[in-house]
Amino acid sequence: MSDKTKNLPQKDLSRAKTVRDIIAPKSISLDFNTLELNGQSYFRSYFNNINRRFVSSNWLGPIISFDHSLRISMFIYPVEIKSTLDDLRRKIAEMEAEISTDMQRGHVVDPVTQVKLEDAMVLQDSLVKGIERFFQFSLYITIPSDSASELETVSKQVCSSLSALLVQPISTLLEQSAGFKTTLPTCIDHLMVTRNMDTTSLATTFPFTSSELTSNEGILYGINQHNGSLVIFDRFTLENANTVVFAKAGAGKSYTIKLELLRSLMFGTEVIVIDPENEYKTLCDAVGGEYINFSFNSQNRINPFDLSLLTQYSEENELNLKIQSLFSMFKVIMGNLTPTEEALLDRAINLAYKMKGITYDPATQKRTPPLMEDLYKAFVGMEEPLAISLADRLERFVKGSFTGIIDQPSNIQIKNQFTVFSVRDLEDSLKPIAIFLILDYIWTKMRRDLKRRILVVDEAWYLMRYPDSANFLFGIAKRARKYFLGLTTITQDVEDFLNTDFGKAIVTNSSIQILMKQSPAAVERIAQVFYLSEGEKHLLLGANVGEGLFFAGNNHVAVRFVASPDEHKLITTKPSEILARTQAQTSQKPLLITDVEKTTKN
Repeated sequence: MSDKTKNLPQKDLSRAKTVRDIIAPKSISLDFNTLELNGQSYFRSYFNNINRRFVSSNWLGPIISFDHSLRISMFIYPVEIKSTLDDLRRKIAEMEAEISTDMQRGHVVDPVTQVKLEDAMVLQDSLVKGIERFFQFSLYITIPSDSASELETVSKQVCSSLSALLVQPISTLLEQSAGFKTTLPTCIDHLMVTRNMDTTSLATTFPFTSSELTSNEGILYGINQHNGSLVIFDRFTLENANTVVFAKAGAGKSYTIKLELLRSLMFGTEVIVIDPENEYKTLCDAVGGEYINFSFNSQNRINPFDLSLLTQYSEENELNLKIQSLFSMFKVIMGNLTPTEEALLDRAINLAYKMKGITYDPATQKRTPPLMEDLYKAFVGMEEPLAISLADRLERFVKGSFTGIIDQPSNIQIKNQFTVFSVRDLEDSLKPIAIFLILDYIWTKMRRDLKRRILVVDEAWYLMRYPDSANFLFGIAKRARKYFLGLTTITQDVEDFLNTDFGKAIVTNSSIQILMKQSPAAVERIAQVFYLSEGEKHLLLGANVGEGLFFAGNNHVAVRFVASPDEHKLITTKPSEILARTQAQTSQKPLLITDVEKTTKN
């Protein structure tokens, strides 16, 4: 210690510490085959002798996905081609001379030498033509552990896995410190144990990806088909919680989402589903959910003019946002509009609210909102030919055959943890309007309180056929994150979904994508959007029911979605299984008194 340092107070001495002093361990113990830090962390390092003649893509996958933390370092050293060619020429001449000598003496040619000669000549030809380059490659692995016994166990497992890959792991005996430092992120090779590799062979070690997709929290989606591990994930841990599902009819897309919803309920997640085909009724009844049938015969009604009353708590003006969504909905109802008709529609919507005393003043937005009839009267009151024409397009919803669907005050409250809106009983021309209306109502109501929610839009292609409804769905996908909402869009019509900019934008704004069995006509489009390899395309074409690709952020794996027998009974929609269950329930039904009397008489 210098004189200046001695005179410094204790506080100044702490400032004099370097970064090395701060990060250095308290103690290091080096044994014959082990390095110990601070008396509680154990490490063992290996260099590897690769004995494979051929390597396939991602051949190091079992080590990258090993079920224990490993520190792996690769070093690549380019080699000058001229010196490599000179060495190859000399080696080829030696092997040819050896083979020639054996043949002259009548000996059997050594097959190992013959194979080496063939490989050397192929490599020489590729190097001369510039197809390949030559490198020196080093592979080092350090195994960290919390105990000496665990280190021994994991070391045997790692060595076994490497041996199965025809890689010979060799412990850095008496050089554990050098091996440890080599696998630190300093990019310095302290061992320099290399092996020759050409460009193609070297490329098979990349990309340095893992086929694992398991988190410490979340729900079980299925089984990883790469290595048999479990795919456990929490969609709300990503940058957004949105999901898109693409699959042909019968591939199991609704089955997969129902399985996710059932398991999400156990973690207190609120679930809202828009169900076009009554596929969620059995599940809804089993979990005590609320099933809302939206049809002519139902008493459930939704007023599209309802406001969320959030303006007093938010900087957003709710009336302005509502008018924008109504504008989009009425363009779906009325069809294509000219600029003049759009201006009249905007004026009529504002007038309908003013007739009820509602303005952009938040204090007035608590009043009773207008109905469809008020908009109809606003058009008629303008006394313009175009306005009368627009009123005629609305008349069937106010006085005609569609009366009672969207022209009544709302009487629905979303209070249950599992709520399903069914639109099966509506004709196809009304389904896009009804789904848009329900989505707008849900979006309006659920913003009142922040809660972890999942909103499922099944058969989303109904909305993607119209630019305005597609834009509305995209708006929800883009803003859902702010309200702790995860939007799930499911579709079997890939072309209708991806042929629009809004559809592609929804995919971009969804952190989770699930691709299941595809038809040959759609797989090329899917492969283009998701940048699938040829192998992944073939996987989607040949996938069984309940199998596919699971994308989560930057990772994706082939997965098989599995359910327990009890879960399967609740979520299956296979007609043969439903029929068998119905018949079994009928056969077990107790006889009524009248049935007993009839049986006795007979």
